Amino acid sequence: MALVSGETRGVVASLARAGLGILALLYRLGLVAANLRRLLPGSVQRPPCPVVSVGNLTVGGTGKTPMVACLANLVARMGGAPLIVSRGYGSAEGRPNDEARELERLCPTVPHLQDPDRVRAIRRWAARHRCDLAILDDGFQHRRCARDLDIVLLDALRPFGYGRLLPRGLLREPLSALRRADILVITRTELLAAREVADLKAEVARLVPGGTPLLLAEHRPAGILLPDGSRRGVEWLAGREVAAACAVANPQAFRMTLEALGARVAPFDAFRDHHVYTREDLNRLVGAAEAAGAKTLVTTGKDFVKWFPMIEAGDVVPSVEVAAFEITLCVTEGEDVLRRRIAPLLAGSKGQGEP
Repeated sequence: MALVSGETRGVVASLARAGLGILALLYRLGLVAANLRRLLPGSVQRPPCPVVSVGNLTVGGTGKTPMVACLANLVARMGGAPLIVSRGYGSAEGRPNDEARELERLCPTVPHLQDPDRVRAIRRWAARHRCDLAILDDGFQHRRCARDLDIVLLDALRPFGYGRLLPRGLLREPLSALRRADILVITRTELLAAREVADLKAEVARLVPGGTPLLLAEHRPAGILLPDGSRRGVEWLAGREVAAACAVANPQAFRMTLEALGARVAPFDAFRDHHVYTREDLNRLVGAAEAAGAKTLVTTGKDFVKWFPMIEAGDVVPSVEVAAFEITLCVTEGEDVLRRRIAPLLAGSKGQGEP
């Protein structure tokens, strides 16, 4: 990250960035070819129910999973029958991946399918069940599936991926692709000052003229979950020395959130996103926490669902307390926009797919 952001200096770093720039040019040519393929007849397919896509423009965490859960729960509260569909990246042998486990915790009553062919998955489900609205998790670049609403998330800490395409920057598409969005949502605004949020809103408005709705969202702490199922309020963190570890796309945001709540975090370990934890990994983390004098090792909800089976099976017997920091995504500005855009989709689809 330090290399692509420009923080790493020197001749070697400059040469490395030049090489990445050449690869980014090839990546751009691949995007052009993919866009031309989408002009071919039959390249975009329409599922039997309305589709809303939740996605982003950058690699790295923008809060897609909690946003999908927020949207699914909103649809359910509005009387609809939602379905979540994702590609299933990182899943193995048909088992649910990290996001699927997290979605099961955040919206347990909403069905979730994992299939690289998302159009096929929606059709099969709708043929046997009521399906008023399908929600594509990380669907902005999955343009083979026609959609009725494109929601694109921008992380407040790294909204524009350093302004460069992969691998020179973090952009999956050029910034001009934001014009395809029907709704933009800036997430993690709680980590910025009010003035910074206002400046970011103005910058986004300059990039996307034409009145595309711009919503604000926060990741709000929901509690501390322990392996026995009990919970503590987040105020418990204030003034405590805790160790922390995670394998998410934006680990610094996790650490900043813990520290904003008053926790003194040391040590802090960050693994690659979708890391498959081993017993050795968890034992090492527990040992490091104990050596530092921390009595609690905190992780994200997404990671906790991977740690818990090892603890429950007795493969790891922690010498310190292990806990999950739970968050929910709340739309703080513009939820009425979501409701207005979703309502007509539900009105036109009620009962579709019912046997």
